Amino acid sequence: MLKNVKINAKNYGVRYRQQLFTQLSLGVVSVFAGCIVSAATLIYPVNQAHASSSVGAIKPEEPLHRIPDFVALVHRVKPAVVSITSMIRPDVAMSENNGMLGGGMGNNFPFPFPFPFPFQMMPQPQSQPIEIRGSGFLISSDGYVVTNNHMVKGATKVIVTLDDGTTLQAKVVGRDSKTDLALLKLKTTRKLPFVELGESKDVQPGEWVIAVGNPYGLGGTVTAGIVSARGRDINEGPYDNFIQVDAPINRGNSGGPLVTQDGKVIGVNTVILSPSGGGSIGIGFAIPSDTVRSVVDQLRRTGHVVRGYLGVSAQTISPVMARALALPTPRGALPGEAPAGALIASVNAGSPAEKAGLKVGDVIINVNGQKITTPHDLAIDIAAITPGTEVPLKYVREGKVRTTSVHIGRLGDLSAKNNTPNKNNKASSDVQLGIHFVALTPDVRQQLELGNNVEGVVVQSVTPGGLADQAGIRVGDVIQYVGNQKVKNPHIALMAMKNAIAAKRPVLFRILRNGQSIFIAIAVDLPSGSSHAN
Repeated sequence: MLKNVKINAKNYGVRYRQQLFTQLSLGVVSVFAGCIVSAATLIYPVNQAHASSSVGAIKPEEPLHRIPDFVALVHRVKPAVVSITSMIRPDVAMSENNGMLGGGMGNNFPFPFPFPFPFQMMPQPQSQPIEIRGSGFLISSDGYVVTNNHMVKGATKVIVTLDDGTTLQAKVVGRDSKTDLALLKLKTTRKLPFVELGESKDVQPGEWVIAVGNPYGLGGTVTAGIVSARGRDINEGPYDNFIQVDAPINRGNSGGPLVTQDGKVIGVNTVILSPSGGGSIGIGFAIPSDTVRSVVDQLRRTGHVVRGYLGVSAQTISPVMARALALPTPRGALPGEAPAGALIASVNAGSPAEKAGLKVGDVIINVNGQKITTPHDLAIDIAAITPGTEVPLKYVREGKVRTTSVHIGRLGDLSAKNNTPNKNNKASSDVQLGIHFVALTPDVRQQLELGNNVEGVVVQSVTPGGLADQAGIRVGDVIQYVGNQKVKNPHIALMAMKNAIAAKRPVLFRILRNGQSIFIAIAVDLPSGSSHAN
């Protein structure tokens, strides 16, 4: 019709114009009628459907594309995940609750860590054991189960419920409070499904994982998320090295496995950050499987865990401190970036470190082939080495990389007197830094409770807003070294500071504070040439 209208419109006679008007009018009527029919169809779709289609399921012409899921993975893993019910002595329960729930991250142990108040604790007399519930997983067909230490600490009885509903009594083989891990053994003769531990060092941020556990006592529950980060230190233990995940995990997930897409366990769910008091906000932490493997192997063999011992206290290195120590700048380092390594602040007398020739001021950069980035790395790597092992160690001294061999000791073997820091401690100061120091008199020693073997000078005052104040030097600090110069009196300290400034080097202090040796470095940027600045 539209095509005909275009042809007739080319004729300019009255007849044709009338004919064109008539056709257009009919077209408008047709369109209007069509609109009414369409409207009727919209108003009465059911009648139209009954009239134009047959009854039955709608079948798309092409297969729908399915979103990837975790069905097969859950089917493989879930049979090895168990629910754990522990009867805890009241004294242990109350001491754990009072001592731990007030941690620096809020109620950050909700799996339940340490105990699921008020969700799963039934009202009971104070003298009766308290029941708590959590999760675990089988690592062998003969019934060994991994869970958290806080799930079984102080337990008078532990019952494990398998995925098929079978309940079995469990024996606590061993516990390790420092990593919050425990190993159980089920009393059974049947072969049980189990999961294998993977390599947590190979896990990358952004990787999909699932968390399986027993939140709120609901039985086997699965949630999914991604790995957010590795190597998290949340200051809850000396060997924190958590995997951070965003999978929703809640109370009762404690001890459950964190699983990668290949079905391997790469973590044990342990802690969440929860300012709201226990609910997940997508920040959870799992003990890495590499740590689990080391601890569980020892618990299985001996029932307890031994750790390596080096015998140093270490601290991080600031960029200014790196300049003062003449540390080499790492390739590709950004301006102002703190260098990697652990700066030795003190060496324990008679320790493996002292026997290997390590000294205060050395920077450890590698142990047994593992790069050391922070003092925390050093603590974790040394602890993981079997006592009695001889390992290579690289360190930086006076700007040069050196190598030594260390015979790793056993943590806890040395007596308390051998664990006191060596008296060779460090401090530094300078007149231009806004600091005033005095000699160690008998009265000062008595006030500061310092022994006669402590040498140095005492900071008497610090200029507010001065360089020393900004760097963190405090009144009462004992300056023992300025650079490599041992300080015995204020004159020596003053000359050492002036020498450092004249050489345009940062002034490096070794300070004794509250019985601990620390380093503080201050950069004094002077104008080049004349001392008079315009």
